[in-house]
Amino acid sequence: MAGRIRSALLPSSPHSPTPPSRESSRHSTPLHFLTLLLNHCSTFNHITQAHCFMLSRGLDQDNLLLSNLIHASSSLGFSDYAFIIFQLKQKPNLYLYNTMIRSLSRSDSAGAAIALFNRIQPMGFRPDTYSFPFVLKAAAHLSLLGFGRGVHGLAFRLGFESDLHVSTGLVHMYSACTSVHDSRRLFDEIPHRDVILWNAMVAGYAKIGDADAAREMFDRMPERNLISWTAVIAGYAQVNRADEAIAVFRMMQREDCVQPDEVALLSALSACAQLGALDLGEWIHHFINDHGLNKTTPLMNALIDMYAKSGCVWKALEVFKSMKNRTVVTWTTMISGFALHGLGREALKLFDRMERDGTEPNDVTFVPVLSACSHIGDVELGRSYFLRMKSEHQIDPQIEHYGCMVDILGRAGRLREARDLVRGMPFEPNAAIWGSLLASARIRGDVELGEEALRHLVEVEPQNSGNYSMLSNIYASHGKWRDVGKLRKVMRDSGVVKVPGGSSIELDGEIHEFTCRDGGHPSIEKIYGVLGELNGQLKLCGDLMEVGCFIL
Repeated sequence: MAGRIRSALLPSSPHSPTPPSRESSRHSTPLHFLTLLLNHCSTFNHITQAHCFMLSRGLDQDNLLLSNLIHASSSLGFSDYAFIIFQLKQKPNLYLYNTMIRSLSRSDSAGAAIALFNRIQPMGFRPDTYSFPFVLKAAAHLSLLGFGRGVHGLAFRLGFESDLHVSTGLVHMYSACTSVHDSRRLFDEIPHRDVILWNAMVAGYAKIGDADAAREMFDRMPERNLISWTAVIAGYAQVNRADEAIAVFRMMQREDCVQPDEVALLSALSACAQLGALDLGEWIHHFINDHGLNKTTPLMNALIDMYAKSGCVWKALEVFKSMKNRTVVTWTTMISGFALHGLGREALKLFDRMERDGTEPNDVTFVPVLSACSHIGDVELGRSYFLRMKSEHQIDPQIEHYGCMVDILGRAGRLREARDLVRGMPFEPNAAIWGSLLASARIRGDVELGEEALRHLVEVEPQNSGNYSMLSNIYASHGKWRDVGKLRKVMRDSGVVKVPGGSSIELDGEIHEFTCRDGGHPSIEKIYGVLGELNGQLKLCGDLMEVGCFIL
């Protein structure tokens, strides 16, 4: 880099042309060379070299050159240094203010961007078409709806209400602050809308979980880009409508000019994990490798999760082993994959490796660790990990960790201890806690505990038919058929409907879902035909076995 700096700034031979005049040198040549120089900066050392060059020649007083330096610094992640450069300038102009506000709005220093915007008018300047979008981005980053409304009012008073850039910033701000009604009202008033404005509206609906409205806007778009597709896919994945997320992702695949980015791939992998869509997940894995994205840690973490939840835990382990840079999320996801498949000892061994590796676990890590203890049925080991959370890692157990301990005690048949733990929790027990107790009561046939758990469950999730079914099974195991009948009557009177069971399968890249008593599948007659043949063959095999046994 130093060599490139020297070659760009010094004459190559004594026969070089005569340098331009001082005025021309100040405003033309340094601008050209510094722009070239700043475009090649990639480290903090490069930035400081460029800054020193400007200081040595008095070019730090040129607002345009200083703006380029600030922009280059913040683009490389050195926003604090960029802010120091700005503060050293005695008389910054509006352009410099806008550059600094823009730089800070994209970082965790968005509050400083707002403070700078508030200084513009007292300094004698008038915010322009660039000032408003940048500060609105900061307001969106911090979800400051009240401040955003104030900026909206100021833009209106200064005559910028019809400016497309300002309007787009306002739509994005309202959407980011989940005030989608205001976004839509503004959107509908804008006569000429570009793809950025449409994307802001689609993303706004997706953020509040209104996937249908996001899709309706998406379908109406006159043109789409990658951000448009990604917003809809992420919106469906966010509300657990994985089949629709995958369907839109496949539509995007068929668009020749659109390739998925990291956000789209993460959302698609999340949907694959929910549905167990292994074929598509493997396609995404190949795509990641082919495009050199296998060093992107969040994507690799998502692959581990997808493979584990799709039943391929050992494939998940292969991805884990291939990663050089593992975060706490990487370790936790793999531990969770082992625990999900009942491989408790493997999960605990991996946790020990994680600690030896020097990676500090977080509160999420201990959930699958405690779940692993439950799978292997080791109460004391589970209690040990539960206590180590606070003593060794300064992590206060949350309600999820208490739920795991309740499950450990319940599976071991220590129901009284489990109940006492629930009563002594520093939290109000939720449905998961009472559900765990009810499940343990069903396994052990404990009528009293089952009735207590159901009383609380009826309060927090009165329409969950599964809870009634578990207590009904406890009554039935004790021959209390009168109580079974009473419970069913309570269900009828309360309008509780038993949710039919369902399953799904991926075939040729398409997800097929089946629900009990639902004959809506387009190939249902063929399916029943095959099932009929299988039943006939099974009956024939049974008859032959009986004949064989009789002959023997």
